[in-house]
Amino acid sequence: MRLAERMYRLGTETAFEVLAKAKQLEAQGREVIHLEIGEPDFDTPKHISEAAVKALWEGHTHYGPAPGIPELRKAIAESVGKSRGIEVKPEQVVVTPGAKPIMFFAILALVDEGDEVIYPNPGFPIYESVIQFVGAKPIPIPLLEEKEFNFDLKDLERLITPKTKMIILNSPQNPTGGVLTRETIEGIVELVKDRDIMILSDEVYEFILYEGEHISVASYPGMQEKTIILHGFSKTYAMTGWRLGFGVMPEWLAEKVTQLQINSNSCPNSFIQYGGIAALQGPQDDAEAMVAEFKRRRDVIVDGLNAIEGIRCLKPHGAFYVFPNVKELVERTGKSTKELANFFLEDAGVAVLSGTAFGEYGEGYLRLSYANSVENIQKALDRMQSSLKKLL
Repeated sequence: MRLAERMYRLGTETAFEVLAKAKQLEAQGREVIHLEIGEPDFDTPKHISEAAVKALWEGHTHYGPAPGIPELRKAIAESVGKSRGIEVKPEQVVVTPGAKPIMFFAILALVDEGDEVIYPNPGFPIYESVIQFVGAKPIPIPLLEEKEFNFDLKDLERLITPKTKMIILNSPQNPTGGVLTRETIEGIVELVKDRDIMILSDEVYEFILYEGEHISVASYPGMQEKTIILHGFSKTYAMTGWRLGFGVMPEWLAEKVTQLQINSNSCPNSFIQYGGIAALQGPQDDAEAMVAEFKRRRDVIVDGLNAIEGIRCLKPHGAFYVFPNVKELVERTGKSTKELANFFLEDAGVAVLSGTAFGEYGEGYLRLSYANSVENIQKALDRMQSSLKKLL
């Protein structure tokens, strides 16, 4: 029995493949330091868990409204609207099991076979995967190290064609930790404001920002009708396993995305949505403390990587990833970026990802997540440096 053709176009996340290999090594008795998975190593704040448990005991264990319970949609609308200086109605909000469905549903709803979608590269691998899955053409726009992983607006203008249906943005970014500048955002607005192009703006790392301000393309006049904000609770509130995300979009599109949700998973989990309300409306101390700790770790890992021969690393402004340049190591060792990542896992017991896991323009880079303790980060750096001496 042959699979449907579309299944051969579907990609995956290499991070989970590397995690599985690392787990195999651990099962053999090896100690592995995990810098491959993008997941906060903090517990969900207690008041959030308590709100969900309370809702569970109160009987919120049945089907709920397909786009989410009204109380959470209202809380999201208020939070997103306030932070961006715009008016957001609850009817523009669709709550989903994690943020990925917003990406999937938005592309399914808007993009036809043969359409083109511009997406950041290196970037979250599921962008390209879903674009290909629906039969559209993925058009990568390179994120440039010399621009602190912004892209060149001239490149974007050159890539836009009459077939361009959507542009995907991600800021702060996975895997680079880069943040799109106001100049870049305003340039994007100018390029799309008179074109029939939707923006899918992945803003899940909005609050994990160390310098500057978060700028949403939806904040600009006329852009709300052309923007889908993809967001969630996983990163900010250490709620990855809760699977609670949301999208904010024009009402006409929210209705169609809700229809897709009805056809796939019916509705989001009822009782965990009360945890989402507590996250948005409750104290933010734990989230702020987590970001402060991530900033401390960022400085440790960036300084440590820059002290290793053959590696140079920009200091990211957001998220919890570094994207060091290892092109000198590739040239001197004769190993590809992927082979270097494998070497660090097998020889040093440090799990990292090849930049190529995030697209063709990731060649010559590695991605390391610093969602781990300073002690483990320092140990990983020491191991990497010692192992490289065998190659250089």
